[in-house]
Amino acid sequence: MLGAKSFLCIDFGAGSLKLAEFDVGDSGALRLVRYALKPLGLAGAQDAAREGVVLRGLQELLSDKAIAARTCNVCAPGFHVFSKFVKLPPVDSSKIGQIIQYEAQQNVPFPLEEVVWDYQILGTLPSGELEVLLVAIKSDVVESLFRSAEGVGLRLELVDVSPAALCNAFRYNYGDLEGCSMLLDIGAKTSNVLFFDKGKVFSRCINIGANSITQEFAAEAKLPFVEAEKLKIAEGFVSLGGAYEEPDNPRQAAISKIARQVMTRLHIQVNQTIQFFRSQQGGTAPQRVYLAGGASIMPYTREFFQEKLNLTVEYFNPFRNIEIDPGVNLEELAKVAHAYGEVVGLGLRNPTQCPVELNLIPKSILKRQELNQKKPYFIAAAASLIIVVFIFGWFFDKLAKEKQGAIDARAPKVEGLRMKKQALDTAISSKDKSFKEAEQYAEWMSERFRWADIMTALDQALRNTENRTRRPNMRTAVWIEKMAAENAEVPEAEAQEEEENRPRPMMDIRMLMRYGLLPRGLKLTTEGGEKMDLASALASAQRGSSETQTKQATTNEISVINLTCRGLSWNKLFATADNELAYTLLRELEANSQFMAGTNGTQLAGQMEQDETTSTFKFDVKLKLAKPIKF
Repeated sequence: MLGAKSFLCIDFGAGSLKLAEFDVGDSGALRLVRYALKPLGLAGAQDAAREGVVLRGLQELLSDKAIAARTCNVCAPGFHVFSKFVKLPPVDSSKIGQIIQYEAQQNVPFPLEEVVWDYQILGTLPSGELEVLLVAIKSDVVESLFRSAEGVGLRLELVDVSPAALCNAFRYNYGDLEGCSMLLDIGAKTSNVLFFDKGKVFSRCINIGANSITQEFAAEAKLPFVEAEKLKIAEGFVSLGGAYEEPDNPRQAAISKIARQVMTRLHIQVNQTIQFFRSQQGGTAPQRVYLAGGASIMPYTREFFQEKLNLTVEYFNPFRNIEIDPGVNLEELAKVAHAYGEVVGLGLRNPTQCPVELNLIPKSILKRQELNQKKPYFIAAAASLIIVVFIFGWFFDKLAKEKQGAIDARAPKVEGLRMKKQALDTAISSKDKSFKEAEQYAEWMSERFRWADIMTALDQALRNTENRTRRPNMRTAVWIEKMAAENAEVPEAEAQEEEENRPRPMMDIRMLMRYGLLPRGLKLTTEGGEKMDLASALASAQRGSSETQTKQATTNEISVINLTCRGLSWNKLFATADNELAYTLLRELEANSQFMAGTNGTQLAGQMEQDETTSTFKFDVKLKLAKPIKF
């Protein structure tokens, strides 16, 4: 049950647009405030032109009647609706939804993704089976109804179908009848047959309507549909046949004859429906018939069905138990009341609980409506946000001005402090520079004895090696021929030139002097022809070594020193003498705390090279310092 104070109900029929405004009286009963009807013509039954015709018709009705209500319930046209009564086996209530879903997939002639469908459980049969009314309509049809309503500013709240709306209207107005009653609603394109039998309801849609009369007459008389429709309404009637004399007007005679033929076809379908209702649905024979729909007022229609069915036939009055506003013209209403069954059924959905309650609004429209309902709140939230942003902007602008004023007032004092800071930063920078220089000097002071310690360690290793490898009649000797840091770089051409021009004495002068292999008082002649004693030659050699070191690339520290060593070769006397000498020197170096041992420590490098001319051999040692020398 829906709730609203004043609302519209619209029946989107195939041939006409029927509208009524209702409200709910103080007693809670439905009251008719105003109504309107607009014929749609042939275009109303044509899908291509229908939406535009319906929209224009709605605009005319709303403007002519000055209707203020903005919410509406609508009834979809019968020729667009699929309906079927199905019987379900007695199952647990939790499984009814699944079974109905399956029945919908089996019976609806369209994919369920393309339709909106709903169902109503009407009751339980004596066999225990559930009787269910299943209805479906294509989603694009409902979307079209929604666009038409939205186009004139209406909010669509409910979409019903003709059989359900007619059932609710009939039960509300004729619920006191006993026995079986039949309602025949003759529309423009289709007709609905409904049976009401002791609480039981059954309906069927027949694809025969009043437009069939107009189309056949227009084809026979070779007239446009619009003109044929006007003649049918003005002069048409249902011929009674038999001994009744035909009218003198040939067009009127043609219309009456065609009308009887169409009504006869409709009667055949109605009669078959009655037989089906009695045999398949367990119903009883109808005791009375009520006519409804726009086509039912054609003269002699009631007499035709009364003769054919042999039953009492009356016109359905959907306003029988509905309150009527004093401003409504009752005489005019009585002329069209029979066509307002669906409209009244829609109106009853708001104040009362109806026997059949269906709603075919798609989820897409519901979501759209929910969004539209929330739009005012979104707008209010956006406006509030804008106001809050404006207030914050104004506040921060004022705060920024206050801050700027305070900054400007303190600018002279800040400038004085800034100059002091610059002076302080300069003093701190000078202090840091002096501190770093002092640290460098202290490091140099601590490192100044490192070379002396290294040279002492090398001298001790050489002496120990000679002592350990000495044998009877074999005096061993080993000395360092060249020493350079591993990361020192000497140009290749210069290194090659130095190697070629380097004199190759049998033994270094210092080593020869140490072991007394040079006669005392020996004078040496330089390349320039100058003679000097051994001490001067040794000092000159040291200066040359120093000058050579200045050519080497400077680095921050030295961790590896490459030694080129040379020793007396005794291989001819002992085959392993040279190897023993080299490895003994390596072990002596590794044993000294000044140098590193192990895999990544001091190692022999390269191959031993024999020099037959001097009876010496040369080998390289990669000397890894335990503590790098920084400079």
